[in-house]
Amino acid sequence: MADDIKDAIERNYSRFLSMLSELLPRHRGKYALLYDQELIGLFASPGDAEQEGERRFPGAVYSIQPVEDQPIDLGYFSHALY
Repeated sequence: MADDIKDAIERNYSRFLSMLSELLPRHRGKYALLYDQELIGLFASPGDAEQEGERRFPGAVYSIQPVEDQPIDLGYFSHALY
């Protein structure tokens, strides 16, 4: 189970990195919500992104990433809520 969670988080993070250059010009400073490697939406705050993630995907793995020039990966908990 833990490996499945870690894999899902890493896939979401990889997808986020691949789309970051497209997001930056119009969405810098927002928070991206990703689920199953898909961008679900962009939000003004991480709390707003978390609320939408919980509403749409209760109990599932989703990721929240700040749209910034230099993404910071602080490890497992830096880009996942589950």
